[in-house]
Amino acid sequence: MEKIFKVFVYPDGDLPIVHDGPCKDIYSIEGRFLHEMEHGVGRFRTNDPTAAHVYFLPFSVTWMVKYLYTPYDVTPLKNFVSDYVRVISTRYPFWNKTQGADHFMVACHDWGPYASKGNPFLYNTSIRVLCNANTSEGFNPQKDVPLPEIHLYGGEVSPKLLSPPPENAPRRYLAFFAGGMHGPIRPILIHHWENQDNDMRVYQYLPKDLDYYSFMLDSKFCLCPSGYEVASPRIVESIYAECVPVILSKNYTLPFGDVLQWEAFSVQVDVSDIPRLKELLSGIPEREYRKLKHGVRAARRHFTLNQPAKRFDAFHMILHSIWLRRLDRDLK
Repeated sequence: MEKIFKVFVYPDGDLPIVHDGPCKDIYSIEGRFLHEMEHGVGRFRTNDPTAAHVYFLPFSVTWMVKYLYTPYDVTPLKNFVSDYVRVISTRYPFWNKTQGADHFMVACHDWGPYASKGNPFLYNTSIRVLCNANTSEGFNPQKDVPLPEIHLYGGEVSPKLLSPPPENAPRRYLAFFAGGMHGPIRPILIHHWENQDNDMRVYQYLPKDLDYYSFMLDSKFCLCPSGYEVASPRIVESIYAECVPVILSKNYTLPFGDVLQWEAFSVQVDVSDIPRLKELLSGIPEREYRKLKHGVRAARRHFTLNQPAKRFDAFHMILHSIWLRRLDRDLK
């Protein structure tokens, strides 16, 4: 891939919705990928569209929501996407040649899938790179790419997560979660475990005198339940804290699953087993836990955003996932 893969970024469209994106909030991955693709020093971008393997639609769904959204109506988002595809398909021949099969969009906002419905070929044929990778809502792992949700407060990883404790440092708590009770899974977790067990530190609202990241760094397992949407920034935060993520979700396609073995650095628990969480986690032998923690440490670089991008980091992993979908289309 590194030697031959080329991406053409459509120059059409105006700021702020096109050629820009969020870089300092929960949807940071959307803007950081776009900025690296457009302004980075990498070898993947080409200004010659005839030399490209894929074509990037550089709009930001997060900025659409900020500047176009009206309460309870996503129609303006779909209209913007429809208009953008109409423009590039009229000015260039590439969309019409494949009905968008070699084109891709990147969106971390929850409403990315809805915005993509602005064009039926974008929704059904193109490569959609989405944080909201919910197979029950139209996400197709055969052509779409799951995007990790990375929350960068102020544009940077919290300093507390840059240097996790030494490998053999003891961790006081078996598991930790703190978060709002939204979506179908978190109320189950809160109901069974909030204030129930000192080893299972589960909070709906973390008291102000307690620190979120300190708990992560002092816990063996970090519980990562889906909220309203399947993706959660806690998964990547857990990896940064070298706290083994426990995935509590339904219909979620995990990022980079084409090449990463998630079972080597996470635990996936069925929602129906939430009442047995302590039994299941405490039943993992210490030797197996150490292997999982080592796997978390090894996986960290694949979920790291660097400026400039580095080999095997999140930017390269996303491109590799797109590359694999493009190869699959060619083989078929």
